[in-house]
Amino acid sequence: MGELFRSEEMTLAQLFLQSEAAYCCVSELGEIGMVQFRDLNPDVNVFQRKFVNEVRRCEEMDRKLRFVEKEIKKANIQIIDTGENPEVPFPRDMIDMEATFEKLENELKEINTNQEALKKNFLELTELKHILRRTQQFFDERHNQSVTSSQVRLLILCCAPGLWRGSLGGSAFPRLRGCCGESAEETCSSDRQTSRILWRTRPLSGDQVHKSVFIIFFQGDQLKNRVKKICEGFRATLYPCPETPQERKEMLAGVNTRIDDLQMVLNQTEDHRQRVLQAAAKTVRVWFIKVRKMKAIYHTLNLCNIDVTQKCLIAEVWCPVSDLDAIQFALRRGTEKSGSTVPSILNRMQTKQTPPTYNKTNKFTSGFQNIVDAYGIGNYREINPAPYTIITFPFLFAVMFGDLGHGTLMTCAALYLVLRESRLMAQRSDNELFNMVFAGRYIILLMGIFSMYTGIIYNDCFSKSLNAFGSGWSVRPMFMPDTLTGNRILQLDPVVEGVFKGPYPIGIDPIWNIALNKLTFLNSFKMKMSVILGVIHMLFGVTLSLFNHLYFQKPINIYLGFIPEIVFMSSLFGYLAILIFYKWLAYDAQTSREAPSLLIAFINMFLFSYSDPTNKPLYRGQMGLQTFLVLIALACVPCMLIVKTLILRRQYLWRKHLVRRGKTADGLISFNFADVAVHQAIHTIEYCLGCISNTASYLRLWALSLAHAQLSEVLWTMVMHIGFSSRGLAGFFLLSIFFAAFAVLTVAILLIMEGLSAFLHALRLHWVEFQNKFYSGQGFKFLPFTFESILEGRSEE
Repeated sequence: MGELFRSEEMTLAQLFLQSEAAYCCVSELGEIGMVQFRDLNPDVNVFQRKFVNEVRRCEEMDRKLRFVEKEIKKANIQIIDTGENPEVPFPRDMIDMEATFEKLENELKEINTNQEALKKNFLELTELKHILRRTQQFFDERHNQSVTSSQVRLLILCCAPGLWRGSLGGSAFPRLRGCCGESAEETCSSDRQTSRILWRTRPLSGDQVHKSVFIIFFQGDQLKNRVKKICEGFRATLYPCPETPQERKEMLAGVNTRIDDLQMVLNQTEDHRQRVLQAAAKTVRVWFIKVRKMKAIYHTLNLCNIDVTQKCLIAEVWCPVSDLDAIQFALRRGTEKSGSTVPSILNRMQTKQTPPTYNKTNKFTSGFQNIVDAYGIGNYREINPAPYTIITFPFLFAVMFGDLGHGTLMTCAALYLVLRESRLMAQRSDNELFNMVFAGRYIILLMGIFSMYTGIIYNDCFSKSLNAFGSGWSVRPMFMPDTLTGNRILQLDPVVEGVFKGPYPIGIDPIWNIALNKLTFLNSFKMKMSVILGVIHMLFGVTLSLFNHLYFQKPINIYLGFIPEIVFMSSLFGYLAILIFYKWLAYDAQTSREAPSLLIAFINMFLFSYSDPTNKPLYRGQMGLQTFLVLIALACVPCMLIVKTLILRRQYLWRKHLVRRGKTADGLISFNFADVAVHQAIHTIEYCLGCISNTASYLRLWALSLAHAQLSEVLWTMVMHIGFSSRGLAGFFLLSIFFAAFAVLTVAILLIMEGLSAFLHALRLHWVEFQNKFYSGQGFKFLPFTFESILEGRSEE
């Protein structure tokens, strides 16, 4: 049970792995994920290590698989992920895998090359087909005119439509327009419909290109050369035009035959490509896992040393003490799998190096542990705040977010994610926002449940109160019916007999929801509640520091650290919390008007001012007790500031004296009095001032709670109140529209935006006001060698 509240006990171990068994042993260690390898070759270049060639071969196989995956996705084929966790291939299997991937890559590249060539030829023939059809149509429409193909030489060109509009119609081709005359102009306009048909996809880039067809008439080779140069400059495609209709007809028939043959070949090629990719899609995920596991193993083997005999690899690992038996079993299993007869050896080492911090988590506690680790990784064996955060974090969130209706919606949303977590995890969404929410599903669930609880305490459900037990207030004995109907504003006086029957069984009386002084009452209640919760939370954090001092055996930190800190906070702010409870109990309805202000009383406590006639004492002996508490708190400051530093210096001088006389074998630890004094001064000032600022920081519980309630009430008044004001059938449709708007705004503003705001404020209260009392967070995380990250689809580090 103790490992739950502090990090796991770690040990540094040395592994002696036989060369033939090292690969399989590291593979088994990667499957269990319980050891963190240290780099024993920090000064050796990455390219000079023993297994660098194997790593390169794995990277080359990974590159080929990425190419195959890209082709599969381009073909819109779904990659099958069965969730299978294949075993790591043996080193001798790498040659077969390389040959398989090489064959698959070459086959796909050959198919792509042939397909691109066929598509290019097909597009050219398609262009020629449409050009011949339009050309024949052009001469059929103008066979009676004076200009014929026997009188002039002509070229048929295909170009992008922007070229035609921007160049041929402008000043770049004035002589061509004059040569072609009216017929060329008419041809240009008549070919606009054809240009819509003649778009095709480029085989290489996949972009769509729209083309237009136009005819240019010319006479003489000189003009022909000029036309060709200009068209080549504008990247137009030139096609020769047969002069007789029979030749054009025969040419068109031949083109159609070639197009049909090409289409059949293209279909067969595409079918073959689809079959190859569909077969690859069934196993590409398994291949990825195998290759990346092999690469990870060889990368880890590069961290090891090789003995002089070249028969043994030596590794150093950090591992939890509680998992040593599992590690030994994995090594035996790896040795047996490799066929080696020499067992691998695990030897624990003694070291003064600081071990990494490792906190075991499950799917429920991992989210809360991530909240703590985001502040900083704890020191080795330091108290872990995560178990306490499981309760305090959703509770403080709920204090700010308390609403029974909103809490119910949040709980239902979290329950959906929890109950369907297996299916949602199998889908592996790429949406980063959804993945973040899904990872914190248990946090959201507890936040929703606690919000329902605080919503019952506040008696607040979508800004409305629930009158489940009947109000504790009665107006009948106090007012007559004519008085009630003639006055819009009345004040309930608990002093009048029969008006106040008793407290509401649970939470706040629902009558406060319609009271005009509702905000004044809730202000006082929630502000005092925030101070009480804040003081308890901070005192609990200071108390947890005691367990750190006891575990690390630092009595000086207990007597001159913990005790002055707890006394300082209890004497001032713990006393303030007690005053709040005392005032609630000491004053009733008759004497409440004479109750002094706690804020003024607390300020006068620091000023030693007790002669204020407007603020009478709360009890007898208040002056003496408060003076004593302030003096005690002030006396704690020099204990933390000066006494602890002087004692540390005294201990250092005594150890130095023992070392000189040879009475101790321990080395002398360096001690800088100025540095220690400055550090202790900063800590003391920060703690004393922090007690004041941190207590004030907890007032955000009051502020955000009131803001959430007021925003919810404003939303109800401005949206639903208008919908309820209508009657009849039209009112029903109007109410439906307003309810839809109310639901959308409730989810968008009150659940998402307000929920995120309350989450961030609760996060700050834990990081700054709570954890800094006992948690330094200056350690480094335990990063075991594991294949789990590959199976989850995360990229390799």
